[in-house]
Order: sequence, then C-alpha cells, then structure tokens
Amino acid sequence: MPQTPFERKKPLTVLFDSDETPILTVRRHTAAYFAAHGEKPRVFVMTFGCQQNVADSEKLSGMAEDLGYLATDDPADAALILVNTCAIREHAEKRALSIIGQYKHLKEKNPDLIIGVCGCMVAQEHRREELKKSFPYVDFVLCTSVLHRLPQLLAEVLEKDRRVMRGDEEYSVAEHVPIRRENGYRAYVSVMYGCNNFCSYCIVPYVRGRERSRRPEDVLDEIKRLADAGYKDITLLGQNVNSYDGGISFPELLRRASGIDGDFLLRFMTSHPKDASKELVDVMASSPKIARHFHLPVQSGSTRVLNAMNRRYTREQYLEKARYIKEKIPDAALTTDIICGFPGETEEEFDETVSLVREVGFDMLYCFIYSPRRGTAAEKMPGRIPHDEQVRRFERLTAAQNEMSLKANEKYVGKTLRLLSDGDEDGKHTARSSQNKIVTLDRFVPAGTFFDAEITASHPFTLEGKVL
Repeated sequence: MPQTPFERKKPLTVLFDSDETPILTVRRHTAAYFAAHGEKPRVFVMTFGCQQNVADSEKLSGMAEDLGYLATDDPADAALILVNTCAIREHAEKRALSIIGQYKHLKEKNPDLIIGVCGCMVAQEHRREELKKSFPYVDFVLCTSVLHRLPQLLAEVLEKDRRVMRGDEEYSVAEHVPIRRENGYRAYVSVMYGCNNFCSYCIVPYVRGRERSRRPEDVLDEIKRLADAGYKDITLLGQNVNSYDGGISFPELLRRASGIDGDFLLRFMTSHPKDASKELVDVMASSPKIARHFHLPVQSGSTRVLNAMNRRYTREQYLEKARYIKEKIPDAALTTDIICGFPGETEEEFDETVSLVREVGFDMLYCFIYSPRRGTAAEKMPGRIPHDEQVRRFERLTAAQNEMSLKANEKYVGKTLRLLSDGDEDGKHTARSSQNKIVTLDRFVPAGTFFDAEITASHPFTLEGKVL
C-alpha cells in the first residue's frame, strides 16, 4: 500500500560543538596517544554508496581530524576505522560486511583499535543485531541522522570501555560540523536529509529518516565560503533535493546560490519527477552558473508499474517534464535511473520502458536490477521476476541506451565547450563539461582549471577534445 505523505515539521538545528565534554574527552585520549607514540593516531574511513555517503564521510573525517586524528589510506595504520555503509541494495550491504570481516585480524593485532560502522545499513535493527552478535570486534554503530554525535560515541567507548550498538536517531540538522574535503575544486553541499516519498522498493526513508532541510542562510554561507576558497564545481545534495523546504523553495535556493560571486558551476542531485517544477527548469535556464545537466530518475516507462512503485507521476507526466527541459535548455543533458525486473513487470510493460528511453533520448541512464529490501512494500509483492530474466532486460535496455548515448554525444563534435579539468586520471588527461560529459584531452591541463576545448570525436560514454 502506498504510504501517505509524511507531515512536514521544522527540524531542530543543533551545533556540533555545543557539548564540549565528549570532544575534550576524546582530545585528551588522542593527546595521550601522541605523547606515547610521538605521532597522532590515524583514522581510516571506508565509504560505500552514493554522493550523500561521500559527503557524510567527509564529515566523519573532518570530525575525527578535529578530535586529534590524522587521516590515513591504510587501515593497518589506523587507531580508528570508520566504515560508512550503504543499504540501497543487498549487494552493497554484503560488500560492507565482507570488508568489516577483514578488519578482525587488525583488531586481534591491536586490541586498542576502535572500529565503528556508520551509515544507512546500521539504521536497520536486524543489521545492528548481526553486527552485535557476529562481529564482536565492532565497537560502535552510528546512524546517519546522528552523524554529528561521533565524539559522544567515541568518548563512551574510550571512557567506559564498552560497545555502543544503539540505533539512535534524531529529527535534527547539525551545523558547524567539521568537513575534510577530499577534493580541492569539487565539493558537495547537503541542503536536506531524509525522504518522505516511500517508493515501494526503497529503503531510504527507513534508514535516513524523514525530510529535514537546512536553513537557507546556512546553505548559502557554505557555498560562499567554498567559492571564496576557489572551489569550481559545487553539487547541492539531497535524497530528493527539489523537495527542499527550508522556508524558501529549492528553485529559489538555487537562484540565490547562483548569485554568489565567484567563477564556479552549480549542480544538484537527486531530483524526484513529482517535484521537478517548471520554475526549477526556468531558474536553470536563467543562469550560466547552473550546470546544463538534469538527473531525473524515471525508474519505469509504464504508468502501472510507476503506480506500483508509488512514484506519484505517470509516463505522460514524465515525458512532458522531459520535453519542457529540452525546450527551455536545448543544450542540457538529461540522465535517469531505471529499475529492471520490478515485481509484476510484464514484458509489455518493460517494452514501454524501452520505448520511453528512445522517445526521451537520454544522454545516459543508470540501470539497476531490482533488489528486494527488507521492510519495504515491494518486498511482499507477488510476481517476482527470475534473475535470468532481470539480466536479459538489463542487457536489452543497456544496449538501447548505448545507441542513444552515442547519438547524444555525436552532436558535440566540432563544437567548443567550456570544461573543468580533472588533471590526469588513469594515465589520461580528462575534464568534465557543464553537461557532465567526460572528455579526454590531447594534452594536460592542471586540475581545477576552466578552459575551452574543441570536441573532435564522440563515443557512447566519453568525448575527445583538443585544448584551445
């Protein structure tokens, strides 16, 4: 049964450093470590999942650094290991559990090692119980809604020498959380957290909680500080970013953000079609600072399947939104997500998805085989599609999209695009366009630099360019 929309309420804003006692407790321990070893204790952060998880891990790293830890890329060197998990598909959970299992021998070698498991997976009670019973060397769990309470949990482990396996949650938004950004020119800015949509296949509302929006002044201040620091590519994040409700609408937030001084590009993700308004598209069209890329997950081309997914729009409504985007922003790239093999999906309904892909002409799609999630409505739906059939549909859809991607990229050949360099990646000189197109270059350009290039060749997933 589709869930009713969750009643919106104003979240409590909390400050990271409002309670200094646990912070000082942990700093005292890290100072003692430095005195004994002549160096700071090290923290290793392992991240699974989406861009929001990456942003969360940057906060985990920032808090750890604020507490006296030094980042390391080697878990064997760490005094603190934080595994930031994903729950969107079962495969992601199994990978995380496998990695956590590999840290057992590190704990045996170093009993003082602290291991924390964070993120979406541990918001599920059955996973916390599994960690408690089968992974006795895990010291604590930390849910996404209370990420800012890392100092409290560390202090409890260090001072009381006990495991903390509670699934604490809060309806709050934390500000002033230290962030250790992994990139010097690209940055993520979370504008909201959680989700109220309850799509029947999705675990996110259960593991990330209900929607909580940051105050616009806090968001805009963070963007300004990033722009002043020279960041060139800033992505606004939310589980459903265009349902932002911080006292102003998301289009208005985006409009104000684009008015901040500085040479930078604004992106946002992920959008829900039901909230993708004409006003949002109009704001995008009005500012050259807003990237010409719209990621708008459709999930299925069948209205019946969309209804079973509790997506709250029809095939035609989605097509109308896609047409409006292309009309108002002709140079925009449109990308999407699609689930293959949703319970009860017929061959004819899957044909509708393939036809929608061809009709829209997506630049790129991210195709996923349906994965049942414990506690969701779809888990109990009849008509489970055999895995072999799911794979067949996945391959058919991917082949169709490869044709569309090549066609979409061919139109750039001979054009000049403004790009942002990524420097060298895997031995290649690469950059990215406003449309989020990856371009391989004929020569090196320093990372974080805007420049012009002539597009000389196209492929389904990349372009080639000559630096001008």
